[in-house]
Amino acid sequence: MLFLIPPSETKATGGGSINITKAHLTFGGLDPVRDKVLEAYIQATGDTQIKSAATMPAIHRYTGTIYGAIHGRGLKGTPTANNFLNTDELSRARTMVLIQSALFGVIAATDLIPNYKVSPSKLICGINLKRVWPQVHNEFAWARLAKEPVIDLRSKAYAELAPLPAEVDAYTVNVFVEREDGTREQLNHFNKKAKGQLVRSALVAAKEPKTIAELKACAKKVGLKLEVQAKEITLITKDAN
Repeated sequence: MLFLIPPSETKATGGGSINITKAHLTFGGLDPVRDKVLEAYIQATGDTQIKSAATMPAIHRYTGTIYGAIHGRGLKGTPTANNFLNTDELSRARTMVLIQSALFGVIAATDLIPNYKVSPSKLICGINLKRVWPQVHNEFAWARLAKEPVIDLRSKAYAELAPLPAEVDAYTVNVFVEREDGTREQLNHFNKKAKGQLVRSALVAAKEPKTIAELKACAKKVGLKLEVQAKEITLITKDAN
């Protein structure tokens, strides 16, 4: 099973000594387009230091709500405020979690990346990301996906950068909060926490889930419920915050 998630606008600073020119990103067939987009980014931002900047694993670089939930972080001041995935969980994330970056295309959770800021919906020096990314993803990324379920948790903007082909066994996810009276309300911004919790449930499970039924069991253990109809998953949480 694979989880396909968006990046986040908020990012950690710093990192290690390996820069992006020495880091080997997953799906190397994307590299020519990655280089093209990176050069356009440098031209647009004037960030000539990005090629020599420090890098860190993507799942640590991104710090938004979905990532906080993946790491199991609690509120500021609580014992879990600075939680990170442990070694075994991070190893599982390396093979289970893919991140759709606007700058680098799809990458693995543990790929080393620098700090950057790119919107998926904007042109970069005349380059339309929604035009340059889809075909190369179909050829060099999506064609390599195993015949296993892909849980697509990307926002609309990031999904449009590289739509999954019909032959991929992919499931989109909508998040609802269920009230005490049984009524449900679809969540928008706050859906990120529930999505991160779903990913975490698979990463911390005693056995890696391989099927939707096994994912349902993982989700149930952390208080989430999955309902599946065709290729759509309804993810139900009790927490609207």
